[in-house]
Amino acid sequence: MHAFYADHFVLPLPSGHRFPMAKYARLRERLARELPEVEMHEALPASDDELALVHTPAYIDAVASGALSPLLQREIGFPWSPAMAERARRSVGATLQAARRVMGQGGGLAANLAGGTHHAYADKGGGFCVFNDFAVAARLMQAEHASRHGIHQPLRVAIIDLDVHQGNGTARIFAGDASVFTLSLHGAKNFPFRKEPSDLDVELPDGCADDDYLHALELALDELDHRFEPELVLYLAGADPHEGDRLGRLKLSFDGLEARDRRVMEWAWSRRLPLVFAMGGGYGHDMEATLQVQVNTYRTALTFERRWQGQALAAEAAATPLGTRWHNPAP
Repeated sequence: MHAFYADHFVLPLPSGHRFPMAKYARLRERLARELPEVEMHEALPASDDELALVHTPAYIDAVASGALSPLLQREIGFPWSPAMAERARRSVGATLQAARRVMGQGGGLAANLAGGTHHAYADKGGGFCVFNDFAVAARLMQAEHASRHGIHQPLRVAIIDLDVHQGNGTARIFAGDASVFTLSLHGAKNFPFRKEPSDLDVELPDGCADDDYLHALELALDELDHRFEPELVLYLAGADPHEGDRLGRLKLSFDGLEARDRRVMEWAWSRRLPLVFAMGGGYGHDMEATLQVQVNTYRTALTFERRWQGQALAAEAAATPLGTRWHNPAP
């Protein structure tokens, strides 16, 4: 399974900043050590043209040049620096590469070790999100699908956002767009305090634990099934619903979050839908707890990637003429 990273672009943040910058390199280290089947690649930066599928030219230029106003920098939560601009492009690029991977091979799973920057709007960022990687990926996959197949019906994309915070930027970008379905399960009283209407919002009370969360997820997936037929799934697997998260306010256990991931991936697999996932938020009092949630997501994803690979091998075997399958050339 392929995953893409940009953790070596580190932002120069002030001492005591609550964004867990060190988490991303440590996640890559743990995956390399514990799950060597995850094949990791350095992310390429998203281009201006790719970003412009979603973001306004003025905003793209302001991020690139450092012309962001102090207000916009405060909304994002990062001071501007060349590293901030480069990391933002590569965070989008990682999701684009993951999406190209699964679409190019006709299925499977691929991942961004960061990403899930769902608070970014077309013309501004917010909540530690500069550009909206899922929005750009959806638009780029639609454009490339139309170019490749020459069809007028856009690729249908489902965004399943299970970060504890509502994906307000994503919801606004795709408002009224019938080709992209936005589903968000999030804390009702959590950031952002001014939410945007998704196609389906499920608001959860503070303290929501495993059973209630998984029941709400099941109902949401059923409704998604009735209302939309996606061809690609983008899944934001936030670690911040975990009971040990500083900002989450929900009470999901490790087992509950693993069951969440398994249910989403099973839903996509049963429909043979390619799936891209990103890690979103995770701000544990103990960073190792956040990392464990994320490692568990990758471990679960690998079980489904193996199913895809098994299906591909079976199809290849079925397509091979019977008389040539075990042919040994003469010495």
